[in-house]
Amino acid sequence: MENILISKEKFLHLNMANKKSKHTDKPAYIQAESKPYKLETTISMLAEFEVKYKPLYKNDISLLNRSKKGLEAKAALDFLLLSGFTQDEFQETFKTTVKTIQNHVTKELTLDSSLSEKLLKSFALFDKGVELFGSAKAFHQWLMAPAYGLGHQLPFDLMDTITGIQLIEEELIRIEYGNLA
Repeated sequence: MENILISKEKFLHLNMANKKSKHTDKPAYIQAESKPYKLETTISMLAEFEVKYKPLYKNDISLLNRSKKGLEAKAALDFLLLSGFTQDEFQETFKTTVKTIQNHVTKELTLDSSLSEKLLKSFALFDKGVELFGSAKAFHQWLMAPAYGLGHQLPFDLMDTITGIQLIEEELIRIEYGNLA
């Protein structure tokens, strides 16, 4: 538990200064080449996330009700830790910057309903993926490879919509039951 808190604290204090590059008007944190966070996803960390978030997505009614209320912004950072996504991957999937999420955490704001829903669906997806592939890292690698059942598209490229997440869930179920055709 202590490692998790230290890691999250370090994460919140990343050097994300809004310095402008000499070559573009984009902030430096957008231009910088993203590197995956080298945080080990331990069994205890996975268990902590499951205890905290699984009741929120265990059924469609729970997911709907919690999405409407909005999640704490910290949930987005928790997902980033769990998933192993780079900042760029997170921003591409959730259409918001990590800096915005960090500001929401600092101000103790909740996320809007659509982002909350996408996060909860993504937690559920990773729960299923970890169960099937054995680790978040292995599931993340699968997301980055073309999937036959998804028309040879990268599953990751579908995660930016709820429909895409549902298609990935269906593909995971086909894999689970050995129906790869």
